[in-house]
Amino acid sequence: MTEPAKAKVEMEKLVSLCRRRGFIFPSSEIYGGLSSCWDYGPLGVELKRNIKDAWWRAMVQQRDDIAGLDASILMHPQVWQASGHVEGFSDPLVECKGCHLRWRSDELEGDKCPDCGGELTEPRLFNLMFKTFVGPVEDEAGVVYLRPETAQGMFVNFENVLNTTRKRLPFGIAQIGKSFRNEVTTGNFIFRSREFEQMEMEYFVKPGMDKQWFDYWVEERVNWYVSLGIKRENLKLRPHTKEELAHYARECSDINYLFPMGWAELEGIANRGDFDLVQHASSSGKGLSYYDEEAKEHIVPYIIEPSAGVDRTFLALLCDAYDEDEAEGEKRVLLHLHPDIAPIKAAVLPLSRKEPLASFAKEIYADLRPQFMVQYDDAQSIGRRYRRQDEIGTPFCVTADFESLEDKQVTIRERDSLRQIRVPIEGLEVTLRAKLSGEDLFILPEGGKIWKE
Repeated sequence: MTEPAKAKVEMEKLVSLCRRRGFIFPSSEIYGGLSSCWDYGPLGVELKRNIKDAWWRAMVQQRDDIAGLDASILMHPQVWQASGHVEGFSDPLVECKGCHLRWRSDELEGDKCPDCGGELTEPRLFNLMFKTFVGPVEDEAGVVYLRPETAQGMFVNFENVLNTTRKRLPFGIAQIGKSFRNEVTTGNFIFRSREFEQMEMEYFVKPGMDKQWFDYWVEERVNWYVSLGIKRENLKLRPHTKEELAHYARECSDINYLFPMGWAELEGIANRGDFDLVQHASSSGKGLSYYDEEAKEHIVPYIIEPSAGVDRTFLALLCDAYDEDEAEGEKRVLLHLHPDIAPIKAAVLPLSRKEPLASFAKEIYADLRPQFMVQYDDAQSIGRRYRRQDEIGTPFCVTADFESLEDKQVTIRERDSLRQIRVPIEGLEVTLRAKLSGEDLFILPEGGKIWKE
């Protein structure tokens, strides 16, 4: 029997690294924390921002057929009636009669409590939307919901975007934003939480062309993860069976990633047909159609939806980048993060805190700071500082030594290979930008030389 595939890193190591180096902290920690809520620290917020920027470049900036949107988190409650969320956005909930822990019944194996082995209640449906109220009085007239997905904001703005951008089919609307789901069971670090960030795009196509565009977007989205450094063998497509398709879906495929807890969904791509536009048109009384110039008629487009989670992408990138090896006789932990998403692009490290070297190095740091996210580190030995930067995924370290005061050159060290070059300070920004863009380290600028092979 073939053993199930295993991820190369345990979740405990990632959680420890994230806490130790300032990627992620438990939310409200001084009060004991709040279950499955997380705060992104100084490095985490940079990595997260880089993920969103990379997605936006690929989905909006580099294309002429997709426009952006930032819809409100709070929407008219009828939006969620029309979409089916009020009636149907539920999970089956069971409760242990002994320890009173609650579980999703569709995720349990057997009919006993996984924690204490006690007897479980009969399943009952539990709506996942967070309910709140608008205005000073908490009554039914003031009920609104925190959105459980960003998609509906794009559907109800279909006509607004169409009219203001004058785009023709096929075209898309993209959005990045927070969503909220009162999940019965959370866990696996940031994989499933009650507050999370989505990167979603709704691509509107002519009926009959939907299968072609569905296949196109499945391939595009897999390639995007690979372009950010995720190994293709750690990604797997899982088409949904007819029995598990959502009520709105004609077809759906998940991009699964080999997380520490096993294969799990990283992104879903769905063919939603015309369900959403038809539902909102019927509920609102507003026409949500597209006039086809060729056919001389109004049509309701079909929708292809790639839906990704920022937090799950963050976790997958950390899992894939994590590595342990030996450098200069010492064990080191490092993150092989792609330069585009690495939170810190370069670190400036003076060999000594003594003057005038310290001031010299700080000038270099000040010159680079407007161009890249850079760190300045002068604490402890140069070896320890290299290890710290390796552990947070910094692609390059720039070292200034006492010789730099004379020859006006610095050393650039490459994270993954440990190779080093020595280059003039004049033009350092250009050199770093070229290396961050993928140029081989040993392609030298004028006046540069190989320092360590």
